[in-house]
Amino acid sequence: MVKGRLILSGFILIAGLLAVVHLYPSEEKKIKKQFSLLAKWISVEQNENVFTIAHKMKNMGDLFTDKVNLKIPDYHLSGEYSRSDIISYASRARLPFSQFTLQFHDFHMAFPDSETVRVTVTGRITGKWLKEEALEETRELDWILKKVGKEWLFREMEVVEVLKK
Repeated sequence: MVKGRLILSGFILIAGLLAVVHLYPSEEKKIKKQFSLLAKWISVEQNENVFTIAHKMKNMGDLFTDKVNLKIPDYHLSGEYSRSDIISYASRARLPFSQFTLQFHDFHMAFPDSETVRVTVTGRITGKWLKEEALEETRELDWILKKVGKEWLFREMEVVEVLKK
């Protein structure tokens, strides 16, 4: 009888701990979720309709602060852009693709303060141009996210130049 109660108490304790971990994710998990959402909203799937694209672009825009600093030398983007600029550039960048996916790997996070995080991550894009040519690129990216309320929003992004042989 006592053994049964101990086992039941153990299960309840484990279930409670799992609930706390699930309901109150760490800041790192919240930040990784933002990257996951960015990848989801920027993706291009075959035969997307106009309403799907508009929905994705609106949701993607919600991941950014009002002003965003970008440094993407290969595409001649360097400076401060508004959220609507980001949506516009992302919409145009998606146009020549029949398929496009973005994945993030190798997260390294540093918290200079409780409201800011610097994330260095590997970004990998794969896709197909409308002409059926394949695209595959991997880049190292430096991001700065700012905590606004309870949400982490993208504030800065820089493509890190990696030495070539």
